[in-house]
Order: sequence, then structure tokens, then C-alpha cells
Amino acid sequence: MERRVKRMVTIKDVARASGVSPSTVSRVIADNPRISEETKKKVRKAMKEMGYYPNISARNLVVKSTKAIGVIMPSSADKALQNPFFPEILRGIGSIIHDMQYSLSLSTGQTEEEIFNEVQRMVNGSYVDGVILLYSRKDDRVVSFLRERDFPFVLVGRPFGHQHTITYVDTDNFQAGKEITNHLIAHGHQKIAFVGGSQDLHVTIARKAGYIAALEAAGLDTPADYQVHADFLRSGGRMAVEHLISLETPPTGLVVSDDLMSLGVLGTLEDKGFRVPKDMSLVSFNNVYLSEITSPALTTVDVQIYELGAQSAKALIEKTQNENEPTKRIIIPHRIIHRDSVEEQPVDEAGS
Repeated sequence: MERRVKRMVTIKDVARASGVSPSTVSRVIADNPRISEETKKKVRKAMKEMGYYPNISARNLVVKSTKAIGVIMPSSADKALQNPFFPEILRGIGSIIHDMQYSLSLSTGQTEEEIFNEVQRMVNGSYVDGVILLYSRKDDRVVSFLRERDFPFVLVGRPFGHQHTITYVDTDNFQAGKEITNHLIAHGHQKIAFVGGSQDLHVTIARKAGYIAALEAAGLDTPADYQVHADFLRSGGRMAVEHLISLETPPTGLVVSDDLMSLGVLGTLEDKGFRVPKDMSLVSFNNVYLSEITSPALTTVDVQIYELGAQSAKALIEKTQNENEPTKRIIIPHRIIHRDSVEEQPVDEAGS
């Protein structure tokens, strides 16, 4: 029995079907602004109907673009992706790169050294047009390398240096930390602890600074043993609580720098016989989906994670498409979501 091999559709076939020249089809594929929207729609309709897919690799060689961006996690992907913050920020990034017909390359290194080597390969091998770092860390080798190579990148988080030359997207974490701590103070709490992530991450430093500023403005103590640091994971929350409730004077309120940590905090408090918010009030950050469905539902700062991702992708693509694009400082608004994890602290107990 004779077997027919289906012939691949070519640019010439698309040109013939849509009544334009092959060069016009090429310009439509490249989204050339000189081609009218009417012609673009006609050509794209023909491409779709005929099942024509442009050879992106060949096109990229010509225009010296990969149409790909690299996304770098603050730690190994399997560890970071346990935190709902990262799938949500990737969803925001994905929404923009999908519309712009870019692809995404996610770092998978297990250690800081492996992640750094992976970024070097991305840049030196011309695998991506630019990089988004989903964190801002002190003395980061990745940032130093990208700056030395003058390679397009965007930070999610305020940079530790070179703020006038690095484009970044951030929440006002200092102000957010201050506001959420003031929420506990307004409910009568005077013994308030802070549970944060790594002390070399800008997000932790800024939120903790806001917490301290609120306490100092209210004339309240900021004892060092009320300030605990652990991983942005559920296990980190458990470890922090065990320390705080072992103190001679445990706090009555907790400011936890991440919703996933807060789940560990809630679980451990329950295991130890503490009721939230009756025995201890708790506020958190990020407003991931888990914060609403846990019991009690968390009062938390909504940092608009999806928008952080979307704006970082927009800013990076603008940089990759125009080397003269000015440096941007993009601050995403935040708001407190009031739920069930805070209760009024009686004055006689708060002052005892």
C-alpha cells in the first residue's frame, strides 16, 4: 500500500493563500509595525488554517534574539515551589510572556553555586534575552555577574546597591511591615514578636525594619529574642514558634513574614495548646490562597504577587527590546486583608 507523506507548509504556501508576498509573511511573523493590522490578521488566519508554524530558531538567529527569558529562584526550585508565592508570581510572568510570544527558562540549581553556574550558562550560551531574579540578596554574585556583562535583568525586590541603575519591581515592604504591626498594636498587643526569613534577603530586612519602627513609635520594647529567622517554609514557622513559646514571657502577637510560615506557626501553636487568636494573635504577608482557607483565616498583607510577576516581565522585555530603556523603580500597592487571626488583647493582660 502506497504511503503518502504530508508535505510541510511553507512561507510561500501561506503567501499564496493570503494573497501577499513571502517577504510580507516574514514581516508578519516578526510583527513588523510597518505591516497593517488588517494584513497581519489575514496572514495569521491563513497560517492557523494551514497549520503553518514559523521556524523560530532560524528567525532568532537572524534577529539575534532568543525570545526567551530566564527566571531565577532564591533557592532550589523544588524547595522554592513549595511556597505558593512562587507559582503565583510565575503565573504573572507567564501571562505577559505568553502574549509577547516569549518562552521561559526556570533555574533548577540546588545550591547557590549551581544557580550561579546556571545563570552563567544562560548568559554565555545566549539561551535567553534577559533574566528576572525573584529575590534581592546581599552581596549576590548573580547580580554582580549580570552587571559586569551589561546583561538585561530585573529584580523583584529593592536592590542593596546601584538603585539608580538597576530596574526593580517591589512592594513597599517597610511600610507594609509597619502597617501590619500597627494593626496588632491597635488591638492592644504590646508583646509582639517577628518571624522572618533569611536575614540576607531585602524583603526580610525591610519588613522587620517596619515592625521595629511601629513598636518604637508606640513606645514598646523590641527585644532581640522576639525576632526569629527561619526558611520561608512551613517547617521554618514550626521552629520559630517553639523558640517563642519557650521564653519566660511569650509574646501575645506575632508578625510572620510569609503565609506559608504562618501555616507552620498555626499548626505548632495548636499542637502546644494555644488557640489563635484567643491565646495569641497572628498577622502575615503575601495573601496566598492558603491564607484564606486555613483555620483561622489569616489577616495578611496582600502584596499583589501576580502583578509583581507581570510588571517584572513587562519591564524586562522592554529592556531587551530597547537597550536605551531607562531604569525603572516600580512599586506595587499593597493592602491589609482583615480576617480572623487577630483578637483584642485586654488591657490588663497586655500590660502584664
